[in-house]
Amino acid sequence: MTHSLPTAPRPAPVDVVLPCLDEAAALPWVLERIPPGWRAVVVDNGSTDGSADVARRLGATVVHEPLRGFGAACHAGLLAAEADIVCFCDCDASLDPAELAPFVRAVRNGESDLVLGRRRPQGRGAWPLHARLGNLALAGMLRRRTGLRLHDLGPLRAARRSELLGLHLTDRRSGYPLQMVVRAADAGWRVEERDVPYRPRTGRSKVTGTWRGTWHAVTDMRAVLHQPPAAPPKGATR
Repeated sequence: MTHSLPTAPRPAPVDVVLPCLDEAAALPWVLERIPPGWRAVVVDNGSTDGSADVARRLGATVVHEPLRGFGAACHAGLLAAEADIVCFCDCDASLDPAELAPFVRAVRNGESDLVLGRRRPQGRGAWPLHARLGNLALAGMLRRRTGLRLHDLGPLRAARRSELLGLHLTDRRSGYPLQMVVRAADAGWRVEERDVPYRPRTGRSKVTGTWRGTWHAVTDMRAVLHQPPAAPPKGATR
């Protein structure tokens, strides 16, 4: 009698990278909103509130990244991803990962190479004024640097994993999301943004919740904008 060898499980069609620092209270809602069949990759960046245990208990893949920094967590998740398409989403319940479904369709169908979520605040306290002003200033600088007419540099986004790796992203702090957009523009990617609801986060923000955190993020991103263009990476498939 011939027995067939067990086949390795196929990777999920989409991996959602969720950088996480002390988000135990928000994780249940966020993970519940991951579209069916997709894989949640929670990157624990030094949490002390049991976030990793909560994520694991709810079925997420947990990656530990000891180097502190938003970019460090995001890139660790990208390296751990196995799906063809990788999404990024904050882990604080301010953004709904279910909103990523049309982003993924646009990438899969070849309409766009990188889709970004343009945050539309819902309710008081969703987006503090200082954070909004900082984002507006950076969007203007990005437009002058790349020609992209974007309004937001939000963390909700989708692209193909292999192409993202080809950008050779190096920032490991708050400049990571901006560096992704700048290098994508330099590589000739089709970049678009789509409106998404932006809700008050669960818990206190580590960045936009304070003037100091916003200032550090803006400083990191301005440094990215002043970097010379990288050597042309392999662009997205046309």
